[in-house]
Amino acid sequence: MIDQLKSLAFDKLKDAMAPNSLGEGETTAAAEQGSAALVNSLMENISAGDLGSITSLFSNDGNTSEDNDVFKLIVGKLAGILQGQGMDASSAQSEANNIAPDLINSLKEKFMSNDDADSSFDLGSIGSLLGGGEAGDLLGKAKSLF
Repeated sequence: MIDQLKSLAFDKLKDAMAPNSLGEGETTAAAEQGSAALVNSLMENISAGDLGSITSLFSNDGNTSEDNDVFKLIVGKLAGILQGQGMDASSAQSEANNIAPDLINSLKEKFMSNDDADSSFDLGSIGSLLGGGEAGDLLGKAKSLF
């Protein structure tokens, strides 16, 4: 599931960043680094016990993504990655602010989907990848609330 999440994030980031000021190689590298940063951010928050932020980010709980701590972390990492690929700081921050909501919304659609093709996008599965059945159980229960 993590590989699918990372692959979907890579595709969404690469498409969203295509018209930016970076060259194709830099954009591809930024998309690869961005998808890895997204997965790492999720895993870090889950392992730290911040399950509420993860379930809130990928559910329709009435909270906006922009207010979510994980979302803010992802935007910051994306901005840093874009800057590391040669984009100036202001443009990198603007680009990150523009692409992050669409990225998170596309992932949220997968987690909220009832389509069998999206069944691997399960919040409970993320927790179980860390070896914590309890984390997976909590995430599964939280998802069922939404």
